[in-house]
Amino acid sequence: MAEEVATKITINDVDYNIADLSENATNQLKGMQIARAEMKRLTVQLALVETASNAYGTALSADLPKPAAED
Repeated sequence: MAEEVATKITINDVDYNIADLSENATNQLKGMQIARAEMKRLTVQLALVETASNAYGTALSADLPKPAAED
Protein backbone atom coordinates (compact mmCIF):
# COMPACT_ATOMS: atom_id res chain seq x y z
CA MET A 1 0.00 0.00 0.00
CA ALA A 2 1.51 3.32 -1.06
CA GLU A 3 1.67 6.13 1.46
CA GLU A 4 -0.17 9.30 0.43
CA VAL A 5 1.93 12.43 0.21
CA ALA A 6 0.19 15.63 1.30
CA THR A 7 0.13 18.41 -1.26
CA LYS A 8 -1.49 20.99 1.03
CA ILE A 9 -1.14 22.01 4.64
CA THR A 10 -3.44 24.11 6.80
CA ILE A 11 -1.80 26.55 9.21
CA ASN A 12 -3.85 29.05 11.22
CA ASP A 13 -6.94 28.11 9.18
CA VAL A 14 -5.21 28.98 5.88
CA ASP A 15 -4.51 26.30 3.24
CA TYR A 16 -1.10 26.35 1.55
CA ASN A 17 0.22 24.33 -1.37
CA ILE A 18 3.39 22.69 -0.10
CA ALA A 19 5.00 23.06 -3.52
CA ASP A 20 4.58 26.85 -3.25
CA LEU A 21 6.40 27.18 0.08
CA SER A 22 9.84 28.73 0.24
CA GLU A 23 12.83 26.50 0.95
CA ASN A 24 12.99 27.87 4.49
CA ALA A 25 9.26 27.26 5.08
CA THR A 26 9.63 23.73 3.69
CA ASN A 27 12.51 23.07 6.07
CA GLN A 28 10.47 24.44 8.99
CA LEU A 29 7.58 22.16 7.99
CA LYS A 30 9.90 19.14 7.88
CA GLY A 31 11.25 20.05 11.32
CA MET A 32 7.73 20.32 12.70
CA GLN A 33 6.81 16.94 11.19
CA ILE A 34 9.91 15.32 12.71
CA ALA A 35 9.11 16.86 16.11
CA ARG A 36 5.53 15.59 15.99
CA ALA A 37 6.66 12.10 15.00
CA GLU A 38 9.08 12.11 17.94
CA MET A 39 6.28 13.22 20.27
CA LYS A 40 4.18 10.24 19.12
CA ARG A 41 7.13 7.88 19.65
CA LEU A 42 7.73 9.27 23.13
CA THR A 43 4.04 8.94 23.99
CA VAL A 44 4.26 5.22 23.17
CA GLN A 45 7.46 4.92 25.21
CA LEU A 46 5.78 6.66 28.17
CA ALA A 47 2.85 4.23 28.02
CA LEU A 48 5.28 1.29 28.05
CA VAL A 49 7.22 2.69 31.02
CA GLU A 50 4.02 3.44 32.95
CA THR A 51 2.82 -0.12 32.33
CA ALA A 52 6.13 -1.53 33.54
CA SER A 53 6.07 0.69 36.63
CA ASN A 54 2.56 -0.48 37.48
CA ALA A 55 3.59 -4.12 37.04
CA TYR A 56 6.61 -3.63 39.31
CA GLY A 57 4.38 -1.95 41.89
CA THR A 58 1.95 -4.86 41.81
CA ALA A 59 4.77 -7.39 42.13
CA LEU A 60 6.32 -5.41 44.99
CA SER A 61 3.02 -5.26 46.86
CA ALA A 62 2.69 -9.03 46.58
CA ASP A 63 6.21 -9.52 48.01
CA LEU A 64 5.90 -7.16 50.98
CA PRO A 65 5.48 -8.68 54.43
CA LYS A 66 2.02 -8.56 55.93
CA PRO A 67 1.60 -5.67 58.37
CA ALA A 68 1.49 -6.63 62.04
CA ALA A 69 -1.97 -6.55 63.57
CA GLU A 70 -2.53 -3.70 66.02
CA ASP A 71 -3.57 -4.66 69.54
